[in-house]
This record gives sequence, structure tokens and C-alpha cells, in this order.
Amino acid sequence: MRSGTYLKFYVQEKQRHHGLLAYEWLLEEAKKAGLHGGSAFRAIAGFGRHGKLHEEHFFELAGDVSVEVGFALTEDQAQAFLAHLAGERLRLFYIKVPLEMGVVGGETPAQ
Repeated sequence: MRSGTYLKFYVQEKQRHHGLLAYEWLLEEAKKAGLHGGSAFRAIAGFGRHGKLHEEHFFELAGDVSVEVGFALTEDQAQAFLAHLAGERLRLFYIKVPLEMGVVGGETPAQ
């Protein structure tokens, strides 16, 4: 077990950056930065600072709900990734939370 940081970003589902959906772009940037994994989670409903409720409806193919993109990182990786993203022309809301991470069960991989 080791200490780390959970870094998560919230983007709108239809939001784009450099021709990609913003959540896809974040995941691609994380891969390029050498991060070991990340996930995107689509919301069912939510509201932001403007108070407007966004909900997904069955008949909509692409809604305007939020997508959460999260990464479990070391603190150094989190700081480096945030510094990298600061140079982009993309305004991102993020949350940074301390965490403990590890692997349970299974065999230890050979060194």
C-alpha cells in the first residue's frame, strides 16, 4: 500500500478539445504522459455552478451530461499532469483527493 492522489476532472459529454471529445483527449494526454491508467464515467444527471439540471433521457443519443475522468496517481504525477494541462487552452474543473492505493490478492508478478 502507498499514498497517492485521486485526480478527477469533470467535462461536458459533448465538449471537444483539439478535435477530440474532452474526456477522450484527457485520457490520451494521460497515456502520452506515461500515467498507468485512467477511466471516464458518464453521469446520469447533475448540475454545475450555473444550477441548470442536465439529465440523460432514453431517446437521446448524445446528451449534455457530465463525464468524470479519474486517475489514481502519485502526488508528483498529479502535479506534473496538472502543470502540463495548464498550458492547454482548455478550462477544466478538477478535484484532488489524497488516497491509499495498492493491489490485493493474486500472485506477485515476477521481477
